[in-house]
Amino acid sequence: MNLDSKIFRQDRNIDPISSNNNIEIDKKALLSTLWIFVLLNIIFRDLHEFFRAGMIEEIITGTPVSEQVMLIGGIMMEIPILMVLLSRILNYRINRWANIIIGAVIIALIIGVGSKDLDDIFFATIEVIALSAIIWLAVKWREPKI
Repeated sequence: MNLDSKIFRQDRNIDPISSNNNIEIDKKALLSTLWIFVLLNIIFRDLHEFFRAGMIEEIITGTPVSEQVMLIGGIMMEIPILMVLLSRILNYRINRWANIIIGAVIIALIIGVGSKDLDDIFFATIEVIALSAIIWLAVKWREPKI
């Protein structure tokens, strides 16, 4: 057996799709990964706006944004960033409730901000689906047996 086959060898008796095996996905890792997915979609949604006709001109000539509005926007962006870390380090009970509550809050913010065009609707839909998955996983998450 050469080195490549040792590294990439798979156990043929394990079916990762089947629910009949005892493979347990680490919920903390899965939740953290979903928060990364949400965060990347939020970032790319914002970046994608720069390509909208007239957006750069609106930014340059538009109404000045106050420091308070910038702070609120920064806090809103920091929440998903923080959840990437917190989903990994919080204990079960706090982690579960944090994902449920913060997931719902972020969904409300996404819906509250609204969509300007089709690509906004697309990204917002993906974000809401991923956040709904976070909430669903957290609701279904049972305390690990020690």
